[in-house]
Amino acid sequence: MAVLGIVAEYNPFHNGHLYLMEKAQQEESFAAIIVVMSGNFLQRGEPALCDKWSRAEMALRCGADLIIELPFGFAARSAYYFARGALQLLHRTGVVTHLAFGAESANLPLLESIAEIISSEPPEYKSTLKRHLRSGLSFPLSRSLALQEYAGEAQSEWQQTMLGPNNILALEYLHVITEERLPFIPMAISRRGSSYHSPELSEFSSATAIRQALMDNIHNQEIIPTLPAPCLEILRREIARGRAPIQADMLEQAILYKLRTTPAEVLGEIYEVSEGLEFRIKAAANTSGSLEELRQTIKSKRYSLSRINRTLLYSLFDLSKNQINSFDKEGPLYLHLLGFSAKGQKILQELKIKSSVKIFNRGSDMKRCYDESRDTVLGDMIAADALATDVYSLLFPTPSARAGGRDFTSSPVII
Repeated sequence: MAVLGIVAEYNPFHNGHLYLMEKAQQEESFAAIIVVMSGNFLQRGEPALCDKWSRAEMALRCGADLIIELPFGFAARSAYYFARGALQLLHRTGVVTHLAFGAESANLPLLESIAEIISSEPPEYKSTLKRHLRSGLSFPLSRSLALQEYAGEAQSEWQQTMLGPNNILALEYLHVITEERLPFIPMAISRRGSSYHSPELSEFSSATAIRQALMDNIHNQEIIPTLPAPCLEILRREIARGRAPIQADMLEQAILYKLRTTPAEVLGEIYEVSEGLEFRIKAAANTSGSLEELRQTIKSKRYSLSRINRTLLYSLFDLSKNQINSFDKEGPLYLHLLGFSAKGQKILQELKIKSSVKIFNRGSDMKRCYDESRDTVLGDMIAADALATDVYSLLFPTPSARAGGRDFTSSPVII
């Protein structure tokens, strides 16, 4: 039985996501589509446009069968750890056979050859990588330059391949498949339409353009062609209920408060804070009046804006190096179901037999497991998810919608 796995954020689900699912199904007949999706906070360290249950519903109404949350301790991480946590979770379902992902370049052999270099780290590549890191460049840029130098005559082709954000994640998926020896059959699907950061609205707009247009005016008629009809309907419903849209900088005052009231030595224990970065953050927090000013003050050639965003989020949630290390050692320890279709309900029966980790089919399951697992890695992982949801709920535009405890009380969306 072939089962397709997809890793996504769906922020929001748009025509490009629908195209990927349809294209993959044209190439192979799948019994079901299982999606591992980020929760309320995303890989770039930002809150999602709308909550994880509404985004899961979008995907289900457009053809997905089972939506599983990627725990917070992996979802808001750099590309490698995001990919590693997601693929470990798909593997732990016990049923996924294929992995489909979008890429600016669908040249799978080329992507696999680059991923093999990343995974095996030949001496020439490794020494070049270290040289760039010693010069003070960020790890992503250092690795890109090292790979280009290693490519020799193919440098131009490799450089172009590594420029696309989707290609970067594709390389990490293939890297993890090799490193973890996962039995997935990879399927690279060519990305259609606008570039990742393009502000233009079209049939295949970027999620960035769609989010900006939604923030400007939900009733903008130009938005209609960019989203499958059910997704636009769900977005409008969430806005009407006062649960969307959530803007990226809505945690501004909370983050600045946290940084100003936390001693530098405590910040030094936060994940990804190293080489004296805690003092740079502390000084910037005391002089900055906005998140944008804070980011620009901290930014350097070693620290990209995405890494800074994530580090600020880790600081807000007190995610320590030790805590993240324990998460990485164990990998995701449960399947938190956000929703499923009728077909997904059938495949869920297979999961209950074959999965190597716990399955939370309702909020009460999660709460019971948390109560039984306090002061364990499992308990800490659940607590991080529950806290992320509680903090995210405070961002809802309507105060009456901001109740906490939703991870422990909510049931999956059923289509």
